[in-house]
Amino acid sequence: MVDDIDRRVVNALLRDGRASARDVAAETGVAATTVSRRMDQLAETGVIEEYTARIDYAALGYDVTAVFQLSVEGSGLESVTERLRDQSNMVAVYEVTGSHDVVAVGKFRDTGEMNARIKDLLTDPDVRSAATSVVLNTVREHEQFPVEAPDE
Repeated sequence: MVDDIDRRVVNALLRDGRASARDVAAETGVAATTVSRRMDQLAETGVIEEYTARIDYAALGYDVTAVFQLSVEGSGLESVTERLRDQSNMVAVYEVTGSHDVVAVGKFRDTGEMNARIKDLLTDPDVRSAATSVVLNTVREHEQFPVEAPDE
């Protein structure tokens, strides 16, 4: 169970994922040894999945973002999601309810690269249909939010 100290540690790390235990301790008012122990426990239990850099893909030339909505043949769901997950340019893959089975988000250098991906999806024998939307403007992406205490 996550308690108030854990939430304070997580929220400090959300503000600065590179913060040391000492930095988090100074921000939260919790002893550095306690913060270090809590960070280790949060990582062991999977609350903290990893420490990673946040990249602006557009700044690296990935100017096209596309959202794919796929309807999949019943037995092919697992293989389609595995193939999408294994593609490095897919930044999100979701199994969903509703009129589609899978929603995936990909980053591409240009429309040619995106079109090649669309053609791969359309010719995949497990994909029944695919709809693609090209993102015109990214308003908010991959944001995390502070953890609040549950309502009592």
